[in-house]
Amino acid sequence: MTQLQHLLKNDRPIIMGILNLTPDSFSDGGSYTDIGKAVCFALEMVNEGADIIDVGGESTRPDSKRVTPAEQLRRVIEVITTLRQTLPRDIPISIDTTWAEVARAAILAGASIINDTRSGRDDDGIFELAAEKKVPIVMMHMQGIPQTMQNDPSYKDVVGEVKAFLLERCEIAKEKGVLQENLIIDPGIGFGKTQEHNLQLMAQLEEFTATGYSVLLGTSRKRFMGTVCAGAKPNDLIGATCATTVIGVNAGVRIFRVHDVKPNRQAADIAWTINSCNHT
Repeated sequence: MTQLQHLLKNDRPIIMGILNLTPDSFSDGGSYTDIGKAVCFALEMVNEGADIIDVGGESTRPDSKRVTPAEQLRRVIEVITTLRQTLPRDIPISIDTTWAEVARAAILAGASIINDTRSGRDDDGIFELAAEKKVPIVMMHMQGIPQTMQNDPSYKDVVGEVKAFLLERCEIAKEKGVLQENLIIDPGIGFGKTQEHNLQLMAQLEEFTATGYSVLLGTSRKRFMGTVCAGAKPNDLIGATCATTVIGVNAGVRIFRVHDVKPNRQAADIAWTINSCNHT
């Protein structure tokens, strides 16, 4: 049983803390490019209740430029190695990458989850790697690529199309040998979607949790909430993010990828505890 499967056996929501080792991420770019600061921040997130630390070396914000696998490796491997030596053993490390080369090196350094925002479309070798290493892989929906994804995204049925895409990618992964219990789906809030698309996906999260796959939700500090909240900047959207976390818990979402661990841990635990009263 993987570390993540062990976490999923418990009904309690799982908080994935974001550790961006990038100079250009939309809300915290450049904050943790120093190894010491990165490790200290990861420890802080664990102390605040993070169950997983998600390490990424490439920004996927709108209009972001692609980062080569070599540069991603330069950014993430030493940090992952140090984290694995420093973090409690029961805290898994996730590698946020679309390249099998990066994911393989990260696993060798101590990561045990792959978080692929392109669901194998950049490099389908990532499926063979997940199968070989028997590690969980997150499959996210993105219309287009980061440089172009917000250039007039359109859908006839956003919920149906996103769900169909994710189920198709999961079938491809299973054909490559990935076990069903190691597949997690992510509707990709903010990735090639308008505000209305994002709101529709949030309103119908049960469509994804009903698939039988574990669902990851990533709304943290995202622009669609800022529009609703009178143009608030990303760092001012902690309360809004917590609201989406509660909505996700109520819909059966299992994993929440967030920048602000403590308030989202509290929001998730309160929602989960109240929901648990219905089953006693």
